[in-house]
Amino acid sequence: MSLGEKLLDLRKKAGLSQEDVADKLGVSRQTVSKWETDQTVPELIKAKLLSQLYNISYDYLISGSPLGGDITSIEMIVDEIDWTSAWSKKYPILATYQGMQGINAYSEKISKLYNDCKNEFNFNDLDTALVLKDILYQKYKTAKTK
Repeated sequence: MSLGEKLLDLRKKAGLSQEDVADKLGVSRQTVSKWETDQTVPELIKAKLLSQLYNISYDYLISGSPLGGDITSIEMIVDEIDWTSAWSKKYPILATYQGMQGINAYSEKISKLYNDCKNEFNFNDLDTALVLKDILYQKYKTAKTK
């Protein structure tokens, strides 16, 4: 997959228009179009901004590895993403809670809960995280509707 194809695919997956990307990077829509059609390549600083915009590593963006339908490649990219940083743009608490006094006690309690759930139901790590995340989300949803 060429850099242009990769940029087009990432933009579409992010739900952005060429104009949105252009505005965020301080370039014209035509520039974004030229990148996506492999007529030109972004300057290094713009490539770095693109990697930040799409929450992918700079190395991934400029490498020749495919993104397309190769599920293994997609999973590798997902594993590279710093989700706390990515989500903290929308939810600023994620960038600050770790330094709060007393938060470590909750971290320890959740770690114990994680281990207990994993052992009691014989879940693997991923299943344990997904089940606990879903339980927390259901609690959030219930609290939100009250």
